[in-house]
Amino acid sequence: MGDASADPAIRSFLAPMQVGDRCSGTVAAVTRSEVTVALDGFAARPLGVVGPLDVSWQRRMTDAAVVGQRITAEVLAVDLEEGRVRLSMAATENPELWAFLKQLRFGQRLTGTVAAIESFGVFVALEEGPDHPVHPGVGFITYPELSWRRFEAASEVVAIGQRVYCEFLQFDTWEGEARLSLRATQPDPFLGFAERIAVGRRLSGRVTKVLPFGVFVQVADGVEGLVRLPELSAVPVENSEGVVRIGDELMVIVTDVDRDRRRLSLSRQQA
Repeated sequence: MGDASADPAIRSFLAPMQVGDRCSGTVAAVTRSEVTVALDGFAARPLGVVGPLDVSWQRRMTDAAVVGQRITAEVLAVDLEEGRVRLSMAATENPELWAFLKQLRFGQRLTGTVAAIESFGVFVALEEGPDHPVHPGVGFITYPELSWRRFEAASEVVAIGQRVYCEFLQFDTWEGEARLSLRATQPDPFLGFAERIAVGRRLSGRVTKVLPFGVFVQVADGVEGLVRLPELSAVPVENSEGVVRIGDELMVIVTDVDRDRRRLSLSRQQA
């Protein structure tokens, strides 16, 4: 759209706009990367821009916007230097849901029922707020946020119809979802483990994963540590495979406990 920093007319027009305001206009152009909008009150050039993630929760960009179409959108950001305003059509497409998601705050606890389990995560139908126009539930939990403990399938942690108590992480404006964490409401087993284990402690554990650079060993319920390749054997090896297998019981020594990054380093060689 070009640099409009020296155009006082554009700056004067955009200056009163605030994030959350609603404005109307006419779609001027639709490309793969954005929709440009000629805003009401300033016909000289299109100042509004709708990105591909802010067009619609239900449709492709080319289906949601066509040249000449009248739209109403919510202001996401105003850039006076560039002379442009970033807009969201999705916000006005489902205003009740958008308003509900916007008022949620990080760490807020929400209750709902597991509505669907997919290969990419778990949908949760929240007890509060409106339904989602597309997905089985407004809440969504990614696999890493399901549990502190290792699992192979989400069905090991939750079941369809189960009532869950989760913590709100963020508003996913692309999908119109409340990203949730189930594990945030549960004690972190690593922190309890770190409080009672010191460097040099000898432990027994079971191999849970074998990788080229080392192996993961479970040394307590929900706690795994990494034995890197140089620490795996007294004899230098090029690959973990062939040295140990999943399910093997190993004696290891704790070489480092990183509480901030939740990382436990182990050595089989020193043990």
